[in-house]
Amino acid sequence: MTTTSAAATPAPAAASPLSLEVRPDGVAVVTYDVPGEAVNTLKPTFTGDLERIAGQIASNPLIKAAILVSGKADTWIAGADIEMLKGVATAAEAEAMCRAGHEAILRIVRSPKPIVAAIHGAALGGGLEVALACHARVLSDDRKTVLGLPEVQLGLLPGINGLQRLAERAGLKAALDHGLTGKNMRPSKARQLGVADDVVPAAILRETAAALALKLARVEAGPPFRPKRASAPKLDSAALTRAALERNPIGRALLFQQAARQTRKKTGGHYPAPERIIDVLRTYAEKGFEASKEVEARAFGELVASSTAHRLMELFFATNAMKKDTGVDDPAVQPRKVEKIAMIGAGLMGAGIAYVSLNAGISVRLRDRDDASIGRGLKYVADILGERVKKKQLTPLERDEKLALLTATTDGSGLRSADLVIEAVFEELAVKQAVLRDVEQHGKDGVIFASNTSSIPISRIAAASKRPENVVGMHYFSPVHKMPLLEVIQTEATSPEVVATAVAVGKRQGKTVIVVNDGVGFYTSRILGPYMNEASWLLAEGVAVEQVDAALVAWGWPVGPLALLDEVGIDVAAHVGPIMLEAFGDRLAPPPTMARLVSDDRRGRKNERGMYLYGAAAKKKGKGKHADESVYGVLGLPVPRAKDGPPVPVEEIQLRCSLQLVNEALHCLGEGILRSPRDGDIGAIFGLGFPPFRGGPFRYVDGLGAAEVLRRIEIYERRFGKRWTPAPALVEAARTGKPFYG
Repeated sequence: MTTTSAAATPAPAAASPLSLEVRPDGVAVVTYDVPGEAVNTLKPTFTGDLERIAGQIASNPLIKAAILVSGKADTWIAGADIEMLKGVATAAEAEAMCRAGHEAILRIVRSPKPIVAAIHGAALGGGLEVALACHARVLSDDRKTVLGLPEVQLGLLPGINGLQRLAERAGLKAALDHGLTGKNMRPSKARQLGVADDVVPAAILRETAAALALKLARVEAGPPFRPKRASAPKLDSAALTRAALERNPIGRALLFQQAARQTRKKTGGHYPAPERIIDVLRTYAEKGFEASKEVEARAFGELVASSTAHRLMELFFATNAMKKDTGVDDPAVQPRKVEKIAMIGAGLMGAGIAYVSLNAGISVRLRDRDDASIGRGLKYVADILGERVKKKQLTPLERDEKLALLTATTDGSGLRSADLVIEAVFEELAVKQAVLRDVEQHGKDGVIFASNTSSIPISRIAAASKRPENVVGMHYFSPVHKMPLLEVIQTEATSPEVVATAVAVGKRQGKTVIVVNDGVGFYTSRILGPYMNEASWLLAEGVAVEQVDAALVAWGWPVGPLALLDEVGIDVAAHVGPIMLEAFGDRLAPPPTMARLVSDDRRGRKNERGMYLYGAAAKKKGKGKHADESVYGVLGLPVPRAKDGPPVPVEEIQLRCSLQLVNEALHCLGEGILRSPRDGDIGAIFGLGFPPFRGGPFRYVDGLGAAEVLRRIEIYERRFGKRWTPAPALVEAARTGKPFYG
């Protein structure tokens, strides 16, 4: 147990996050605890506070060693305060901040007495960099304890030599892997890589760290203190081979060439941070630590000032703000308690929703029409959980505990005890209304009914309800367990309590939730329609399938619109198309050629007949995706010659598709479908894959200027007619010059 001796150094003023007390055994317990905040982040005062504490450790003769701990229950240090970076005006200012961090962290590295990090909870970004600068690290074995360098996800790189110190401990490959992906490292992996010197239960974390600190203090070494590893990691043959390869100049060159090639393929050159991370580690490997610090400082300054980092940081702030958004304006409205969900429909969507609900600790009753359908749904859920066990994200016991929350039926049994019923049945109004009537007849009084429809207005479904105030839309995206967005749709009749409940459930399921008002296609499906429709018009103009998709991927989309059409299903698009056409008229009229694909029974990937080849035909062509050239014959078009460029310039392909989506988003804002531009940007990025570095439709318009966007759309309107009618909200923004974000 930690105690304070009579000779303990007095604690500093409460406003300082860093405090120090000395135990009778001579171990100084340095506690980082940011006042008034739920988690610890590195504040602008950290360098000065660290200078003060390091001085106390060095000068106090009663101190033999120190441990660095957190004052928060479940977080060590979760990185730098991003608000601090938000206010940086220039690259030079950011570079100076980075260099100051370099100097501050050396107070730990050069301490004449050992400092051991005792880590329980998240040590991320700058937090992990601080831990790596310590002379050893002891981690709790708790699931909440994770390490990571997620800066790349904000368009940045680690700024206090974390990449180099990770490479020192775990090797270049591990540093590249974690630096370029931002993924987390669990305690067991940290010990395996040599990042953690020990992993112990949280109850004995501090005592173990203190014992290690005292042990290191007995190591014969003059200042600056340079202890050897407390315990070197055991390397298997593969790790030994990798280490030997990294020490070889040719091996290192191959490692960096491969990393650069894979990075460029993944980012398309739109994200500079991964390339700068490679530069830092390459310099470290070839020229040493000091040279790499110079590269890091210059790169940090460049990245902080970049538009990419600004867009990604804005996205970070927006998602954080949404975590506090209840979905309703009245703060007095509280969500209902949901302990059990009835999931009607055990297909991919229904089973996916069942899985994320189980994972949130909510009991689920899965219902479908026959045993075969139920069996497929249960297998889908079990397979996801089994994969998580295989990846050691869950223990077998934890998997079984989650599966114990799942039951299934082919009748109405169990419906009466559900607090929330979600349907994911066939996308047809009459079918969904029949399910709603059945739920109201056999479910508990006042049960919430949520439809997972992607296009049918919730008010039309609710027209069959006796209690329309309890009907809401919960539009998930496929695959549910991977896609982060949930779109909650409220009608004029939906009660605020029901909306708040749907939002709360979505957050428990791990989703980022936007609330939109009811209308055909809501928000995401509605803006996706014109995007894919314009791709179909380009195809009808003779642009090859691969040329359309390659152009949009080069613009920053994760997949092209025609590949996406195959995934969604050409039949589904054909079913939704008339609904959209009826609602919005000629603006969403498809080219006449597209009806021929439906007549030819082309449904996309699901029946392996679509824009691309699948199955044996695809394998015969070799690696990669290959267009099904028979599509052109069905459409009455000549097969494009591979050596010919597209008949439409690549930039026009990119802008015609993307600006259609942007323009429709502006229509949605003007019509009141969206509550805010923020929700529109989040929905487009997290639901549809709009390029994050462009910030979303509304950030994109603000960046380019509403007048310039309007000018481009009006050019297309003169060429192509009504489908390019500019949104009134865009016209108004261009007239006033007022940005969507003030």
